[in-house]
Amino acid sequence: MRKFIIASMAAAAFSLTACSEKAQDETAEAGAAVADDAAAAGDAAAAGAAEAADATADAAKDAGAVVEGAAKDAGNAIEGTVKAAGDAASTAGDKIAEETKKAEANDKK
Repeated sequence: MRKFIIASMAAAAFSLTACSEKAQDETAEAGAAVADDAAAAGDAAAAGAAEAADATADAAKDAGAVVEGAAKDAGNAIEGTVKAAGDAASTAGDKIAEETKKAEANDKK
């Protein structure tokens, strides 16, 4: 009977060892899967951040072009306004000179 108990204990110890190895293997596999998932999530986050940075740079470049175009248009509008004001002042000056001559001619009569 003593041999039977020793044999049973040896079988139980072997079973526990085998079970423990299986559990260790499964734990290692689960750990590797978690690490792979974390690495994939990190890669996805990095790719998303890079895409966001590129989109931001493109948007800033586009905004710069829009501002540059608006500044050019504003400059052209100001130039046109100044030219028109100059033309109006010149015309008004000519009209004043003409009316002054007429008034002087009337005064002499």
